[in-house]
Amino acid sequence: MSLDHRLTAEHEELRRTVEEFAHDVVAPKIGDFYVRHEFPYEIVREMGRMGLFGLPFPEEYGGMGGDYLALGIALEELARVDSSVAITLEAGVSLGAMPLHLFGTEEQKRQWLPKLCAGEALGAFGLTEPDGGSDAGGTRTTAVLDEATDEWVINGSKCFITNSGTDITELVTVTAVTGRKEDGRPLISAIIVPSGTPGFTVAAPYSKV
Repeated sequence: MSLDHRLTAEHEELRRTVEEFAHDVVAPKIGDFYVRHEFPYEIVREMGRMGLFGLPFPEEYGGMGGDYLALGIALEELARVDSSVAITLEAGVSLGAMPLHLFGTEEQKRQWLPKLCAGEALGAFGLTEPDGGSDAGGTRTTAVLDEATDEWVINGSKCFITNSGTDITELVTVTAVTGRKEDGRPLISAIIVPSGTPGFTVAAPYSKV
C-alpha cells in the first residue's frame, strides 16, 4: 500500500495563497526593513488578516480551525523568501499563542487568543538565558509567590526571545524556578508576564549573526 503525499485541495490553495503573498508582498519590501532595523508591522498585520496566525486554533477563539500541517505549509512558503518573517509567524503561533491554548485557563484564552490569532498582538516565550542557553533544566530565573499580593515576583533575564520587543507584543511567557522537587531538581513553571508589567524591561535590539 502506497501513501498519497499530495496536498488536499484546501492545503494546496493555502500554499498558493502564501506563495503569492511571499513573492508579491514580502520579497519587494523586506530588505528595506533590515536596512532600517525596523519590524515589518504592516506585513505582520496583513498576515493576520490572511488568518495565518490563527491557522491551528479553534474558531471559537478567533482561529481558522486548521491544523499544524497548514501552519507548516505557510511557514515553508514564507521561508523560501524570508526566514525572519517565517520565524515571526512560527514563534507567534507555537511559542506565543500555543502554550495559552494548550495550558492556559479559559479566562486567559478569552483574554489573549483572539488578538494573537488575528495578528493584532504577538506573544513570546522566554526560555533562553544569557548564561544557560536554551537548557530548560539550567534555568536560573526564579519566581516567588508574594502571599500578601498573590502575585509572582520574578528575578532573572532572558535573551534571544523572538517577538519580545515589538510595539504589539502583549505578553511573554517566562520560565522560572518556583521550587524544588524531592530529588533536588528544580521545579520550573511557565508564568505569563503581560507587557507593561512593572519591572519588565526589554533591552535594545542587537545583531544575532
